[in-house]
Amino acid sequence: MKPADLIRLLSLAAIWGASFLFLRIGAPVLGPLTAAFLRVLIGAITLAVCLALMRVRWDMRGKLRQVMALGVINSGIPFVMYSFAALWLPAGYSAVFNAMTPLMGVLIGALCFGERLTLPKAGGVVLGVAGVAVLTRTGPVAFSPQVMLGAAACLVATACYGLAGFLARRWITAQGGLDSRLVATGSMFGASLFLLPFCAIALARENTLPAAGPGVWLAMLGVGMLCTAIAYILYYRLIADLGPVRSLTVTFLIPPFGIVWGAIFLGEQLSWAHVAGGALIGLAVWLVLRPTAPVAAGGTAVPGPGRS
Repeated sequence: MKPADLIRLLSLAAIWGASFLFLRIGAPVLGPLTAAFLRVLIGAITLAVCLALMRVRWDMRGKLRQVMALGVINSGIPFVMYSFAALWLPAGYSAVFNAMTPLMGVLIGALCFGERLTLPKAGGVVLGVAGVAVLTRTGPVAFSPQVMLGAAACLVATACYGLAGFLARRWITAQGGLDSRLVATGSMFGASLFLLPFCAIALARENTLPAAGPGVWLAMLGVGMLCTAIAYILYYRLIADLGPVRSLTVTFLIPPFGIVWGAIFLGEQLSWAHVAGGALIGLAVWLVLRPTAPVAAGGTAVPGPGRS
């Protein structure tokens, strides 16, 4: 890996780790639906401006409906779930749970898309569940129904991410492909349209906007512009340079950054449960993402990268 790629990888992990910090600041004040809507709206506007500056031609090649639907699954629903989780969970918790995304992808692929579930991947899923159990039962936050709801919300978000990967392959890649920058921008607008009525209903019931001070608005700008729009561009650059599998190693790096940001800026308590639970989930993700030797026609394993 080139030094420039390593710097981009660490920068992306730090940025995405900060997203849980920003949501922890904004969601309790604005409400989860409003916070999620503002995140995707700010992200969509920022991406549109970036595309204009880069002079990217807006040619969706007949895939606008699929891209917008993908945005609902890959951004709209997960961002709502993480906003709900921010009401009850420290930022570090959500960051660790986010590392379950590849494991959810394994389960969804095996259950719904005919993907082969190998023994290491099955073991990874088991270890991942164990890591979640350690974190929720022995972590610094007292075990409660609210903690379980927050954990469940995070896992729903990771399931959406796992599903979106397969749908993107079926709806976009298998249909001739599309500029990834257009996919990112179109998906953000799809998520914005999906969340708009829910946000309007939430604000009609309780207008939380006047209660939001400068710190809350800065947090929403941070999560929308930096952790959503800029992070997407950075991530797709990594995929182009490193490939999708190696780029997923960012999953290992997000939890430490999320925990550290929460401890530094929000005074969140650190404990050995973060280390134990995070290590189990990290080992689980490694089992899922590690390269495997494909089998040749004669049944002999040949060297080469595997597909996760």
